[in-house]
Amino acid sequence: MKRCSRCKRVQIREAFASNRAMRDGLQAYCRECQAEHYKQKQEAKGRMVRVKVPVPSGHKRCPQCGEIRPHSQWERNKTSSDGWASYCRDCRAQRNRALYFKRHYGITEDERDAMIEAQGGSCLLCRIAPAEHVDHDHQTGKVRGVLCFSCNAALGQFKDRPDVMRRAAAYVEGNLWNPTLVAQGVYRQPS
Repeated sequence: MKRCSRCKRVQIREAFASNRAMRDGLQAYCRECQAEHYKQKQEAKGRMVRVKVPVPSGHKRCPQCGEIRPHSQWERNKTSSDGWASYCRDCRAQRNRALYFKRHYGITEDERDAMIEAQGGSCLLCRIAPAEHVDHDHQTGKVRGVLCFSCNAALGQFKDRPDVMRRAAAYVEGNLWNPTLVAQGVYRQPS
C-alpha cells in the first residue's frame, strides 16, 4: 500500500507507475493523478492531450478518423509497440496518396482536383477519357496538366520529344507513307 501525494488516497502498489529514482521504486502520484498532472502541464503549454478512449480487445483506434476498427482493417508493423500500423488502412492510403503528390509533383490533392475541374474533367489531349494522371515535364519537374492514362503513357513513350510526336502525327495522318503525285503518272515515294 502507498499514499498518493496528490490525492492523498492510500492505494495498492499497482496503482503507481515505477520510478527507480524514488526510494520505494514507485512514482509519488498514482496513475490517475499523474495523468491529470500531465494533462494540465500540456494544456498550460498550449498543447492538446488526446482523451484516452476504451478500446475492446482485438481492436484499435485510428487517430486520424477516430474510429475503432478490428485488427483486420490495419496493416502489420513489427516496429510499433502493439505490432500494428499507426493509422487504419483507409486513412493510411489517403495519407500515402497525399504524400505521393507532394513528394513527386509538389502539389496537393486539392490543387490536382482544381486542375481537373479547370480542364472540364476530361483529358487535355484526347478530351474523351477522364483526367486522372498528373503529367509533368521530366526535365524541369513542372506539372503541365492532368491526362488520361493512355495519353500520359503515350507522352512517356515518346520521351517528351516534340520532333518524334510531330513525325508520329504526320505518320498517322498518312503524310509519311503515302506517295505524292509529282507529274501525271509520276509518284515520289516518301523518304
